Amino acid sequence: MLEGKPQYRIQGFNSDDLKMTLTPLSQLNVSRHTIPAWKLTPNTSIVKKPLLVYHSAFSGSSASASAIESHFSKVGAVVPQWRYTMYSTSHFHTTSHEVLGISSGSAKLCFGHEDNPDRVIETVKKGDVVLVPAGTAHRLMEDIDGGFEMVGCYPKGSNWDMCYGKSGEEDKIKGIERLKWFEKDPVYGAEGPALD
Repeated sequence: MLEGKPQYRIQGFNSDDLKMTLTPLSQLNVSRHTIPAWKLTPNTSIVKKPLLVYHSAFSGSSASASAIESHFSKVGAVVPQWRYTMYSTSHFHTTSHEVLGISSGSAKLCFGHEDNPDRVIETVKKGDVVLVPAGTAHRLMEDIDGGFEMVGCYPKGSNWDMCYGKSGEEDKIKGIERLKWFEKDPVYGAEGPALD
């Protein structure tokens, strides 16, 4: 696990917000991955929604953390909660889906658990957005450029937990079935990949 803690901050708008461009939905390249359960890691098997990677959803040199936070806040489907990298240990959440806006650098990420033969490896970069369904394991494999950072967001009213696919987490995993899916796409609002 990485040293340090995520940076928490109060939402605010600044001039960077005006310089960031949202890629039109009709031009957006999206990767969709259904990842089967592996050992005590449910991945997308319970939610039955794919892991989504919105490639270059945000463009412009000023796709900063504050601009990404402001955009997510404006859409209103998720609440930005932290700025940090991704932990290098496979983990998943049972109490919330997670939306990650890449605000700096690039990285190779593993989804599904690194020992899972059906794992997914994605290289993400500044401007990408990743929607991680509850139960889907994820970890940092490589910080390619150094300085990889994301804005971590969760649906309104959600509190996230940390699970690792270990014995004793079975009751938490059962709770995933009760989670609601998004009524709005976290990036595009009334329409978008999360609603397909």
